[in-house]
Amino acid sequence: MAEHNVTGAKGEELAAEFLKKKGYIILETNWRFKNLEADIIASFSSTLVIAEVKTRKSNYFGEPETFVNKQKQKNLINTANEYVLRNNLDLEVRFDIISIILGNDQTKINHIEGAFYATV
Repeated sequence: MAEHNVTGAKGEELAAEFLKKKGYIILETNWRFKNLEADIIASFSSTLVIAEVKTRKSNYFGEPETFVNKQKQKNLINTANEYVLRNNLDLEVRFDIISIILGNDQTKINHIEGAFYATV
């Protein structure tokens, strides 16, 4: 497995554990629909949370969350719509970004709740 894939997988594990500690229930990890993927699908209170995890070893090129561009947001919205339809859910949906920097000395996790919204 390529190093960036290992880094990404480690970040997703850390993000899931982070959310569990905050009281979220992890429903799915790496949920796929066609060529799209949601890193983490969780529930919190009466909200379905679709979380995109971005992990980097440093912020030299910018904070990880800045790499969730408009196309990625559109893909996550489409993925969430399919998940809601397949599971016949009637919940509020929120899109979060979990930004992780795996530094040599410490790990920094930034959870951005409601990072973007599905536009009608």
